[in-house]
Amino acid sequence: MIQFLLNQELRSEHALDPNLTVLNYLRDHVGKPGTKEGCASGDCGACTVVVGELQTDDDGREHIRYRSLNSCLTFVSSLHGKQLISVEDLKHKGELHSVQKAMVECHGSQCGFCTPGFVMSLFALQKNSDAPDHAKAHEALAGNLCRCTGYRPILEAAEQSCCGKQPDQFDAREADTIARLKAIAPTDIGELNSGDKRCLVPLTVADLADLYDAYPQARLLAGGTDLALEVTQFHRTLPVMIYVGNVAEMKRIERFDDRLEIGAATALSDCYEALNAEYPDFGELLHRFASLQIRNQGTLGGNIGNASPIGDSPPLLIALGAQIVLCKGETRRTLALEDYFIDYRVTARQESEFIEKIIVPRASVEKLFRAYKVSKRLDDDISAVCAAFNIRLENGVVAEARVAFGGMAAIPKRAAACEAALLGAPFNNATVERACAALGEDFTPLSDFRASKEYRLLSAQNLLRKYFIELQTPHIETRVTAYV
Repeated sequence: MIQFLLNQELRSEHALDPNLTVLNYLRDHVGKPGTKEGCASGDCGACTVVVGELQTDDDGREHIRYRSLNSCLTFVSSLHGKQLISVEDLKHKGELHSVQKAMVECHGSQCGFCTPGFVMSLFALQKNSDAPDHAKAHEALAGNLCRCTGYRPILEAAEQSCCGKQPDQFDAREADTIARLKAIAPTDIGELNSGDKRCLVPLTVADLADLYDAYPQARLLAGGTDLALEVTQFHRTLPVMIYVGNVAEMKRIERFDDRLEIGAATALSDCYEALNAEYPDFGELLHRFASLQIRNQGTLGGNIGNASPIGDSPPLLIALGAQIVLCKGETRRTLALEDYFIDYRVTARQESEFIEKIIVPRASVEKLFRAYKVSKRLDDDISAVCAAFNIRLENGVVAEARVAFGGMAAIPKRAAACEAALLGAPFNNATVERACAALGEDFTPLSDFRASKEYRLLSAQNLLRKYFIELQTPHIETRVTAYV
């Protein structure tokens, strides 16, 4: 059984199909059709809902963290122990919520189909920011598409509703909601079981290891932003899933003198502060990683584990010399991330083995790290090429070099010939040009709808040139660039 709050209503579910998305649960099972399906792939934001989770600050204060999610990519099992809020829940005692009023008064709704999703993104923005600036409003709404092109009044609605906000019914009920969430906090393995399909929800790494050993055919579910597409886009059935999002040990970020250890189930939006503090280019890239809704549920371990050749984080992590800790039963092994990827969607992971954490070296003033993303759109788009460079100079000579790319091969990959051309050579224009030529030995990229092979190779070479120019003229910083 799983339990969660549907606004203030306690829901206990045990026999639901684990392949059921929150979107379809709302529309088909509880009669709340305000949440809309636009794309079933997490691109349009029409299905946006907000999920509240109980959080405890370092000072011991308990509060509810509200986050926007794409309900079309969220399986119901991930709600265990949480609060689900949909657009129907905002109106209170016959009065529209302040974000709804702002949308009306600023004329932010045109055809109206996308409006519930925008309203929920605005609600989350209001809850998480006292006075959002223009950039924060753009970030909060970047995952919501309006095909009537009403963005200006919607941004005005964001300013009106979030600046000088007034307490609402959720604030008034916070203490009661905290108590109710504590009362349903999971204490044992949860399960949804429809007879022929099941999803198990462990709470500890040990339980996860035992379950995965017992069900090696199970699919691990973290954020679900990739896995859910098999259900929503390809109409496949997932007979057994194990949801890792309630394993607290895998959602921690621990800081040591020489490294960060990031739990594999840590949401990308939670990774931002730690990674941005060490590597600002990593932070900039995370701002452009899909939409806020996706970053709120997608995980760093999932972005690695799905072994996509165009995943944004692996090239950066490889250039930084990151490692992963793989767990199987009571056995753990540490592997350099670059050795995890073997071939297209093929990894070094063994049966019943899972990524427990990612180890990222802390920044060093001697190493010069930069990252760049080339995509057709600035926000909410997949890379055509993603590049990461990390070198150390001694007296103007390249003493260490790690260069990695995504989108250039079947796997995220280091550029060995390029690195060899840099190592031991003076870091000047002639060396960089030799290294650019060597990229042609490292990669034979494919042509697809994102970019031709010629464009990819030339972009990779130009990004290396860009890296060199920026280091020579540090006042020029146009990092994580998009090329159209």
